[in-house]
Formats: sequence, C-alpha cells, structure tokens
Amino acid sequence: MSTNSQPTAEIAVIGGSGFYSFLDDVEEVRVDTPFGPPSDAVAIGELAGRRVAFVPRHGRDHRFPPHKIPYRANLWALRSLGVRQVLAPSAVGSLTPDLGPGTLAVPDQLVDRTTGRPQTYYDDGAAIHVSFSDPYCPVGRRTAVDAANAAGWAPVDGGTLVVIEGPRFSTRAESRWFAGQGWTLVGMTGHPEAVLARELALCYTPLCLVTDLDAGIEEGEGVTMDEVLRVFGENIGRLRGVVADVVKALPAERDCPCPAVLDGMDLPLELP
Repeated sequence: MSTNSQPTAEIAVIGGSGFYSFLDDVEEVRVDTPFGPPSDAVAIGELAGRRVAFVPRHGRDHRFPPHKIPYRANLWALRSLGVRQVLAPSAVGSLTPDLGPGTLAVPDQLVDRTTGRPQTYYDDGAAIHVSFSDPYCPVGRRTAVDAANAAGWAPVDGGTLVVIEGPRFSTRAESRWFAGQGWTLVGMTGHPEAVLARELALCYTPLCLVTDLDAGIEEGEGVTMDEVLRVFGENIGRLRGVVADVVKALPAERDCPCPAVLDGMDLPLELP
C-alpha cells in the first residue's frame, strides 16, 4: 500500500518499449499490494502538465510474458497512488486487410479468449458483478480518437479486440475463426487489464497499434516477432505523441460512468 510520503499521479500509462523515458522529473516508487508487487517500480513524473504514472507492463527487462503479467498488482498499485484514468497503448494484430500495419485503433469492444489468468479482485465473500457491457471509458475513447485525428493519424474508431492467452501467436484456423466472428483486432494483454480497471472504478482506454496481419489473413509464414518489433519501432514516436496529447486533453474531473460502477455494492475488501 502507498504511504503519505509517496508521490501521487492522476493518470497512468501502462505500456512497453518506447515509453520508459517519456516522463519529466521522474521519481520511481515501489508499491506493495495484496496481490504481490507490480511488474516493476512505478515511474511518476510530468507529462503535458499532468502528473502521470507509468508501469512497464512486461517489466523493464521484459521478464513477464503476457500470461504471467501481474495485472492485479499493476492496477491496484496505480489506484493506491491516486490514479483514476488509465491509458493502455499496445501492439496488436489485425484480423482484416483493411487495417494494415501502422494503423491506430481505439476499439470499443473486447472478447476474452484467455484461459488461466486471475481476472477479478473479488474471489472471496459476496459475488461482485460489475457492469462490463461497454468495457472502455467512453470519455477516454473519445479523447483518444480526437487526439489521434488532430495529430493526422486517422484512427479507427471502434472495433472488437479479442485477447488470446499467448505467448504463441494464433494458428491460421484460429485467426480465420476470429475474423469470421466480425472481430477486428487480436492481442495478448488487453484482458484482464480492462476488467480489473473496471473493478477498481478506473477509466481505462486502449490505444492499439496494428503491427501485423494475423496468420489467417495473409499467406506466407504468418506473424513473426521481428515484424511486430519492426513496425512498432517505426511508429513508437507517433504513438508517444498521441499518448501525450490524450494525457493533456483528459478531463481533470471525471464525467463518465466509470467512477460510479461500484456504487451500492458491498465489497469484500477495502479499495486503496
């Protein structure tokens, strides 16, 4: 748990490579949580005039594969430091040729195809059923879309992100099945991040950078890690710029359904 001597932040970015040094006047904070330590120390600093926290999703040395990321500790640590709005940039595959590498998408729906990840804080006591019909903050989504448009990126507004267990990529049959359902993006880290944020009454907004066409969409050898890293590296500067613009534009006072999602519920644990 945090202490009064620790710095605080209002907004958080959970990201990976390319985001480790985008804050000014950084102070690193180590936070203990009931769910173990987060992926790494939380960096807190200034960005676009706002107090922002950053957690490297996979750890600074990339030691956590997607299915081993301490998602519960990450979100709990951020809330304990004062964070109430979370931006989540990530690399994803495309399930349609219309969304080629370099596309920025802000999905509005999520499908969970993971299998072994803890995905709730409420394992004990009375059942807590949070609303998750619309998994992302509507104000955060609109802010992200507007910021990307203003930056000239022409983002895809909407779509469905299917989250797979990983760490392997999809087979061609799986990819074609996902596409046949009308889902548009595939990734490995967007769940349970989104639902855990909802269980903590946080605003959560995804920013999905398409790095590849998934295995069933194109012929050839399928997705490779080299391709993912190359495309991500080519676009990380633009993505960082959009994230900074979103941070600057997010409202100081939340006017969305997210803060009230737990109202009236008898929670089995005290939130930080």
